[in-house]
Amino acid sequence: MTIISVPTDFNEEDLYVDLRPIVQHSLFLKCEGFNFAGSIKLKAATEMVEAAEWIGVLKPGSILVESSSGNLGAALSLIAASKGYGFLCVTDSRCNLSARRFMEAMGSRVHIISEPAADGGLLGARIAHVQALCASDDRYVWLNQYTNTDNWKAHYRTTAPAIARRFPQLDVLFIGAGTTGTLMGCARYFRTLQRQVRIVAVDSAGSVTFGGRPGRRMIPGLGTSVRPALLDESYVHEVVHVEEPDTIRACHRLARRGFLFGGSTGTVVSGATQWLSRHEDQDLTAVAIAPDLGERYLDTIYQTNWLHDLYGEDVLNPDELATDLTA
Repeated sequence: MTIISVPTDFNEEDLYVDLRPIVQHSLFLKCEGFNFAGSIKLKAATEMVEAAEWIGVLKPGSILVESSSGNLGAALSLIAASKGYGFLCVTDSRCNLSARRFMEAMGSRVHIISEPAADGGLLGARIAHVQALCASDDRYVWLNQYTNTDNWKAHYRTTAPAIARRFPQLDVLFIGAGTTGTLMGCARYFRTLQRQVRIVAVDSAGSVTFGGRPGRRMIPGLGTSVRPALLDESYVHEVVHVEEPDTIRACHRLARRGFLFGGSTGTVVSGATQWLSRHEDQDLTAVAIAPDLGERYLDTIYQTNWLHDLYGEDVLNPDELATDLTA
């Protein structure tokens, strides 16, 4: 039986799933989606908003504007609604419909970009749209998750210390790479501890974050078409790239065991499993960070027609899933 560990002596939510019965490797999954925003992005959103308020950039009457593939937008819409700010999310057609509806339910506006920029793809086009909005009205405040150091500081303060307390003998930590806020915050924290923790970044195939060639990416969350300004590769020991069909299979394997996770989590679990398969001879304590839950992906990676249209009818092999479940 899969074990869920929920320590009660920490102030922040700290829930882990033991994935050994599912992935056949010793791997603990730190679940970050059990909050009102549904993802780890609530930490970065809170840190960035509070910092902007502290320095006086964000004040009554301000309208937050941000480029997001969905999760940060959902987090900012929640914070904006609770604090009385306006919020406009600039996203693109890959954003899950449920994420858009969540933001709109909170009173936020959503602009969808459909045409990629010649340089920078859809993300470049989204950022250009944000910049144009800010130039048109000084009420707009762009926190800019791609360059804002409070993005990674949120995880330096919260996520990484929680993992270090729970796993004092941690050997390897798997972290998905999007804006690289979570990656940089955790990597910097463990570097200051002078502890021999191997930091493995998990990226989507087709992402340019670590110098790869740009390619089609249909699952929002991890990966980017513009190299993140926050990234400092000197803190990263290894990078694993995951193809989207492998992300989808990982999500479905977890769901068949009762765990409905999002695409970013499926990518991280798939990448961690690949890496651990190559290090089977080592007795390792390994943790992976699960950024999100799966409800927002029910119309995409958990929807048969969507999968078949984009990846073909053999993307999910029933025999393979059945073998996984009985292993």
